[in-house]
Amino acid sequence: MEHKDNLLGVVETIFKWKKYILYTCLATAVGAIITVLVLPVYYKSTTTFYAASPDLATPEAIFGNSSTAPDYYGTGNDTERIVTIAESGELISYMVEKFNLYERYDIDPEHPLGPYSVRLKFNKHYEVVKTKYDAVELSMEDQDKEMAAEMANAARDFIAATAQRLVKESQSQLLNIYQSNLSTKQSQLDTLNQQLQSVRKQYGVYNTIAQSESLSELLAKAESKLYNSQAKLEAYQNVASRRDSVRNLQAAIKGYENEILKLNERLDIFNQGMAKVEVMYRIQEQTSEILAEDQERYKQIKAAYDTDFPTVMLLEAAQVPVIKSRPKRSLIVVASVLVAFVFSVIGVLIFDTYKDVDWKKVLDI
Repeated sequence: MEHKDNLLGVVETIFKWKKYILYTCLATAVGAIITVLVLPVYYKSTTTFYAASPDLATPEAIFGNSSTAPDYYGTGNDTERIVTIAESGELISYMVEKFNLYERYDIDPEHPLGPYSVRLKFNKHYEVVKTKYDAVELSMEDQDKEMAAEMANAARDFIAATAQRLVKESQSQLLNIYQSNLSTKQSQLDTLNQQLQSVRKQYGVYNTIAQSESLSELLAKAESKLYNSQAKLEAYQNVASRRDSVRNLQAAIKGYENEILKLNERLDIFNQGMAKVEVMYRIQEQTSEILAEDQERYKQIKAAYDTDFPTVMLLEAAQVPVIKSRPKRSLIVVASVLVAFVFSVIGVLIFDTYKDVDWKKVLDI
């Protein structure tokens, strides 16, 4: 008892009870060995990939219209988006349905806690981490090594498809906006064309430059003929032998005067409508150009929408694992024996220290 308060006393006690400690450790080792032998074996398969840049889905990147080279790898935000999809309930639901995990994990789907239990079980075997190099590592465990690889690759493919679907949904909304805008502009252009045709018909203006030159030329020729006939008439009026010519010239002058009057009336109407036609034509031309640009932009977005673009850059596909991931049988046995040794030592020390205590007397107090 004199050594109970120092290390030598502790060692003495341990040696005193060494058989009991040894038997406890041996029993624990046997129990641990039996336990680990019945534990199911799991295999882990891992796939590694990077998030692709959303710029690859733009028409500029697809058709090469951008002046700058597109980024192929996504930023940290793109990686976070991929990780969010990887941890979403949508992915779990997909995996549960695709691989019939209720049956695989022996869970009753009709039980009220069935959906919760299958998700909990899946998350125990599923892991997604972002590496320090901004890559995404997706791991899947299963008792079937080939199934582990298949499930990991399926999860990655679902993530890529979902990320692409989200981008395509945004493109679809943009296409709907463009379609509505194109319909509105086409309707405006049709109305403008009808109004332009009506103004052209009202004022007889179809080609402002050609018609203006033509009318001016006709008016100048008519005035020239009028002046020429008037001069001849003045010369023939005092000549008796030219009476027939005088009558003809008078009739011609009357015709020229009427022609000039009609041409001036036509020119006045033409000048009134020419400004309106010019303004409306320029508006129609600008509207047509804008509509053509929007139609071309719509075609490019539609082509981008119909094109499959990468959302992840695969670094390493999941392979069929060669060795198991767990259980680590030797580690479990060693850890169990160490724990048993520590607790048995503590137990014998406590027992040996207080074995002479009258516990009945202590408890009665």
